[in-house]
Amino acid sequence: MVVDARSSDPERMAQYRNLAQIAVAAYGGRYLVRGAPYVTLEGSWQPQRLVVLEFPDMDTARTFYDSPEYGAARSARAGVSDFDMLLVEGY
Repeated sequence: MVVDARSSDPERMAQYRNLAQIAVAAYGGRYLVRGAPYVTLEGSWQPQRLVVLEFPDMDTARTFYDSPEYGAARSARAGVSDFDMLLVEGY
């Protein structure tokens, strides 16, 4: 899962991150990148906060996204953030 997160409210995003972290762990996910510095080598993409997560498989990632636990996290960021989120099949 690749996420480009933008927010106007750091306090609400802190709540979101706490809830999201619990949901990610509950569904066997792990963070590979979480807001770390990056360098754009080509193109013009400039994510505000880049997050990359790994889940055991696509079905688990979708279950995580649709779960009540992650739903609570999404509610915490509602109205103060914009996310671009991709689910990508690994190999």
